[in-house]
Parts: sequence; C-alpha cells; structure tokens
Amino acid sequence: MSTFNQKRLDKEIFQIDVERMRRGWYSDAYFPNTVRILDALAKQGYTFSGRTDLDVDARKIQNGDIVVEMQFFTRRAPFALVVGVDEALAILQECTGTFDDGKFINTYDRMEVWAVHDGTFARYDGDPMSVEPVIKVRGRYRDFAVLETSILGVLTEASRVATNVYNVLVATKGKDVLFFPARFAHYKLQALHGYAYSIAVQAFYAKPGQNSHAFVSTDDQGAWWGGKGGGTIAHASIACFLGDTAETMIQFARVMPLEVPRIALVDFQNDCVGTSLQVMERMFKVYSELWQAGKHDEARRYKLFAVRPDTSGNMRDVSVEPLGDKELDCGVNPRLVWALRTAMDNAYKSWHVPPDMVELARQWCRDVKIVVTGGFNATKIKHFEDLDVPVDIYGVGSSLLENSSKNGSNTDYTADIVKVKIGDVWYPMAKVGRQPGDNPNLVRVQ
Repeated sequence: MSTFNQKRLDKEIFQIDVERMRRGWYSDAYFPNTVRILDALAKQGYTFSGRTDLDVDARKIQNGDIVVEMQFFTRRAPFALVVGVDEALAILQECTGTFDDGKFINTYDRMEVWAVHDGTFARYDGDPMSVEPVIKVRGRYRDFAVLETSILGVLTEASRVATNVYNVLVATKGKDVLFFPARFAHYKLQALHGYAYSIAVQAFYAKPGQNSHAFVSTDDQGAWWGGKGGGTIAHASIACFLGDTAETMIQFARVMPLEVPRIALVDFQNDCVGTSLQVMERMFKVYSELWQAGKHDEARRYKLFAVRPDTSGNMRDVSVEPLGDKELDCGVNPRLVWALRTAMDNAYKSWHVPPDMVELARQWCRDVKIVVTGGFNATKIKHFEDLDVPVDIYGVGSSLLENSSKNGSNTDYTADIVKVKIGDVWYPMAKVGRQPGDNPNLVRVQ
C-alpha cells in the first residue's frame, strides 16, 4: 500500500480499462503514432540510416525494437508527496506489450522496473537536470509508449492532492483535517483522492508527536484503504426541521448510532453563538435527565461532540461586530471562533443546574469542540494558528484539489527517455537540458 507497510495495492482495485488502455485510447495521439511507426519499422526490418552523435556503429540498429530507459519525475518544488505509484505499476503490468494479428501479447516480464512506494517524498529544486525519479523503466519502447499519458496523469492527480493535504496538516500543527472535496470533483475520482488524503495523513502522522487521524466524507473516498465516510447534519436537514437546529440535533442524537459524533452545524440562522447555545441547552437538558436517572449509556447519545460554523464568505455573523473590513467581518473568522469558545465555555452558568450537577455541566460545555469549515486552505489555517484561534478541527474542501503555479500547488510530472541500449551497452540519450536522475528510495519491482 505504501512506504508505511512496504506493501502495494492489489492491481484489481484500480479497475483499469485494460482493453482501451492497451490501444492508446487514453494517450496523447503522438504516442500511438510513434508506436505505429516503430511497429511498421520492426516488421520491415528497418535499420538506422540517419546520423547520431553516439560513438557507435548505428547502421545495424533496429529502431523499431529500440530498448530504452525512461524516468518519471515530479516538478513540484520544493517537494511532492508521491502517490499513484501503485496504480502506475498496475497499468504497466497489465498493458505493456504489443499486438500480433489483433491479439495482445503482454511483454511486461521482459521489462526492468524500479519504483518508490506511495508516501515517499520526492524533492525538486527547480533544476530539471537534478530530479528524483519516482519510477524508472527499462524495456522496448514501443511496448509501453502509449502508457505515458495515463501514468503521468495518475501520478500528478494523486500526488497533488496528497501534497496539498500534507501542507494543510503542517499548517494545522497537528490538528485533525476533515476531507471535504468530494463535491468539487467528478465522483469517479473520489477513491483516488481519498487514498491520497490517507497517505498524506500517514506521512504526517509518521512524524514524532503527531496524532492526526483520517476523516473522509464519502465511503468511496475510503474504498482503497478501508475508511468509511462520516458526517452529521447538513443545512438541508435543518430546513427539514423548519430551521430549528436544536430540534434537528435532538432527533439526530435520538436516532443515529452512538459511534457517529454529534456535530451541530450552527450557521443556518447566521447566528452561530446563539444557535450553539440553543443546541447545547436542549441537548444537555436531555443528557442531565438521563444521567440523573442512572441511564448513563443513553445519556451519551446527547453528548455534543462539536459545533461547526460554516458562515459564507459574504456574510457577517450577527455575533461579530462590524469593523468595515470584509476579511475581518465575514465568513468564519477568528473573532467569531473566539466568541463561540467563550460563550460555550460559560453556557452552563445560565442554566438551572442543581448544585451537584454544576461540575458535570461545566465539563460538558468545555468538552464541546469547534470544527470550522468554509474557504479554508493552508494560508488561512496558518493565520488562525498563528493567532492561537481556538479551533479543534478544520474541514477543508476545494483547496485540496488546487493545481496552480501561482501558489505552488502544481504537481506536474514528466517522463523522459534518458538512455538507449545498443548491444549490451547503455548510452545516454536525453534531450538537451535533461539527464538521468537518481533516487535512493527506488526499489526493484519484481
């Protein structure tokens, strides 16, 4: 599965469209064109008749069967968290080969392949002459030429998401991150994205003292690694209860299994503080009645885990005093979160709580966490953390899918032929500005 357990994902999990992949359906057209030319030359017995700078007698070289070394590498600086290698290898294993009278002959067993594990970091300093390949392949070029586009796409998509997630985790200083980008991408990408997220969490968790956990929102996001989608209520569910968030949460707590955390979405009325206090008072009332009756297990159903402000970026919550600055006034901002924390910590003081229940009520209130969502990215999270805003969990969505050179999230992968084999000797053969790279994390794939 990854560098964390030294196992690779079973190739069946990727459901590769083998038939069309082998024929170049997913390839940039110039790759099938190249294969068509090389196939024809191989059948014709063509030998090289051009000019070369190599110090070798090239007149007997059969270019149709040229054997090459190709390297795949990222150009995201200063590093990329590499994911997608297992799927790239599955593509090579299933689709390397040639057609003979319409029948596909798999020639993967003639190749030599080296690859890193998913979860490895690959560095890039901006110099294309100094790269860390994540896959190296040696084999007859026409057997795997049509696979380049797909392999690069898999590596780019998965590594981009993983690296974005990792950078967000760094910004949170170890706080949990809920993975919420499902609605911003085609549903067929959910499993790949969720797997990339899980690898990023493991990579961050591997650091001493870190304790992040993986939380995805759909079952498909957890399909490759055994995760399950989690969530509580949506704005739509509050609408079904006629805008009464407290009643929505009471019924949620009554019906849903205990293992589902009770997280209240509190911005429906654009009054996060007021709504949070209403939810807390209603839920604690039921909680305390059950607790006093000795029904402690049933009372746990009404233990509020967290509140979640999700105020739109163009809205100012009623609890936030206007300063005339949209960034300071609107959306989920530091002042709103501080106001929430203060109000929740002291909520029990206005309740009619028996003296022997005061400490229980106080602790119940202070145990309620704050989950923030809505427009969060690594930059915004770092700002919150630098200010010590009392956020417990961040929910992040579309920014985890970003691919922009402006903010450094572009994770382009490239593949180059860097050597050719003539006889038993390997000769350098890279375009100007490129050369073979090395990566100590490469291991031979059997």
